[in-house]
This record gives sequence, C-alpha cells and structure tokens, in this order.
Amino acid sequence: MPSWRDLRRFCQRDGWELYKDTDHYFYKKHLEDGRYLRTRVSKGSGEINGRLWNDILKKQLQVTMEYFNKKI
Repeated sequence: MPSWRDLRRFCQRDGWELYKDTDHYFYKKHLEDGRYLRTRVSKGSGEINGRLWNDILKKQLQVTMEYFNKKI
C-alpha cells in the first residue's frame, strides 16, 4: 500500500494545488470540464490502509493505480 508521503508526492507531480496546510495537507485539481477534485493528505508517514486507499484512488484522485505509480 502507498504511504501518505507517496500520496503527497503524487499530488505535487500531477499538478494538484496545495490550498490549505493545517494538521493535514489539502490539495485540489481543476479539471478541463470545470470540476475540481479534492483530497486530504495526512502529515504522517505510515501506509494508507487498503479500504481507505481504494476510496482515495477511485473517488478523490479518480485515477488508476498504474497512473498513480507512474507519478510517484
């Protein structure tokens, strides 16, 4: 499973904008169709558990695991 650091690196390399830095990092990405995707990244360094990771990948990032791996 990817770590929170991997998720942050993905956001930075995939053009996501850091719009809030509190106890978590908050990122958003503007899509060509006018929508925004948003995700929250923990400042921890541990792995993201399987169920949560699947939700982040499909609902927040809306990318495949292959695409994610190419960016990290």
